[in-house]
Amino acid sequence: MSDASHEIQREEGPGGGRYVIRLGGGAEAELSYQRCGDGPFVVTHTGVPPAFEGRGIAARLVDALIADARAEGFKITPLCSYVATQFRRHPGWQDLRA
Repeated sequence: MSDASHEIQREEGPGGGRYVIRLGGGAEAELSYQRCGDGPFVVTHTGVPPAFEGRGIAARLVDALIADARAEGFKITPLCSYVATQFRRHPGWQDLRA
């Protein structure tokens, strides 16, 4: 199975959630966020296991976040350095930044 075929799931709890890709063998890549009420998604962490780095998996997680923000109308506060860097690289996302 290629990395591009791994499904991204969004899991939510009362104070936040995560986007996750289950990579097999118990490994997961995730983008975690916190949220208070209808406030922005505060992205706190993006992580990919070392054996899976360099394959664009973290970028796919961010792309899913961006797609949901556009579809659902929420804003994003990127505290995670990876997501903050992606915002700098994609000027077209600035309207989603909280």
